[in-house]
Amino acid sequence: MNLAGMDFWDRPPAERLADFARLRGHGVPVHFPEPRVPLVRSGKGFYALVRHADVVAASRDAKVFSSEPAATSPEPPPWLAAVFGTPMVNMDDPRHARLRRIVFRAFTPKMLARIEDDVRATAARIVDEVLAEGPRDFVAQVAARLPINVICAMMGIPERTRPYVLSRIDAMTEYSGVRGSLASPRTMRLLYGNLRAIVDLHRLVARLGEARRANPADDLVSALVNANPDGERLSVRELGSFFDLLLVAGNETTRNALAHGLKLLTDHPEQREELLADYDARIGLAIEEIVRYVSPIIQFRRTVTADVEIGGRTLVAGDKVVLFYPAANRDPEVFADPDAFDIARSPNPHVGFGGPGPHLCLGANLARMELKIMFRELFDRLPGLRAEGEPEYLLSSFDNGITGLGFSYRR
Repeated sequence: MNLAGMDFWDRPPAERLADFARLRGHGVPVHFPEPRVPLVRSGKGFYALVRHADVVAASRDAKVFSSEPAATSPEPPPWLAAVFGTPMVNMDDPRHARLRRIVFRAFTPKMLARIEDDVRATAARIVDEVLAEGPRDFVAQVAARLPINVICAMMGIPERTRPYVLSRIDAMTEYSGVRGSLASPRTMRLLYGNLRAIVDLHRLVARLGEARRANPADDLVSALVNANPDGERLSVRELGSFFDLLLVAGNETTRNALAHGLKLLTDHPEQREELLADYDARIGLAIEEIVRYVSPIIQFRRTVTADVEIGGRTLVAGDKVVLFYPAANRDPEVFADPDAFDIARSPNPHVGFGGPGPHLCLGANLARMELKIMFRELFDRLPGLRAEGEPEYLLSSFDNGITGLGFSYRR
């Protein structure tokens, strides 16, 4: 197996999970070389962290396991940050702490309570349109629409612009971490599309940020680009980088969990019956199990800043590690019968929202709220809702996405 190669990520999910199990059996992190790709920072490869204990330890120790120069794979070239700015996910403290402090206001309990009615209304409109159109593709009609509309509404992006934003997100995630050979036209085409999408989104939000700085409105962009009580605000470049992160991590987590969740509840009818027998009491644990079982975001990278031992392996400053969340979330040392889907699983210390520490997903509670509201709307109004056929999977080592999924319900 080669975790740095496109061929590995093109394999069926079950085969990849079996390989992760074999890697856990090695007992120590295994090193994988990385091929050189034009326009991308080339390195000496990485050690794969696949045990739950190792992923948690690296996540907690952000000083030794640094997010700089990049937490994504492959590492972007230095000129990319100079052009687009550095996203918060690729920063360490104190820069990371400053930006997290500013953007945290978007995810406080007060802010989430404020938008809950909007999320409910959005979910209801989505189901209204499914009833009017009939079932075609669950991803296009439901899973992809809820989070992007919620995020765009929070940011103050007009409804007419949202289909364009979604098309740019799809272009960004189509590359999202897979590597090809040096001369692969496919790799270069995907990389170019990814960079072009970043440019387009930065331009869009920069224009919006400049407009909101001159004429603030009641939206998140206005709050981020105008000074808070402590005098802190995001620059236009920082706003663009935050927008990228919010659109990819915030959108894809909910989108992937919705699509995978419908497939799981179809394949496990006894779990669906258990959930619907007492939705309010069971949906919280069910969401955590969907996120554990699916791992919507697959991995992040860290750079070692000092000699350290992890998982029985001694690493030296400059070494790279990649935290593989699907592997950690199936670790039998932590999860009994880890390959079983069990909506009553408790405790469930999964790392589906990232490991503990300063980079734990800011939007985790927003995703939980979206999933709770959307699943309720779907099951209440679409009797017999179920997935049909096999999902079409995104080719990516970062985003565990489903690009297409048939579905049906009784009419």
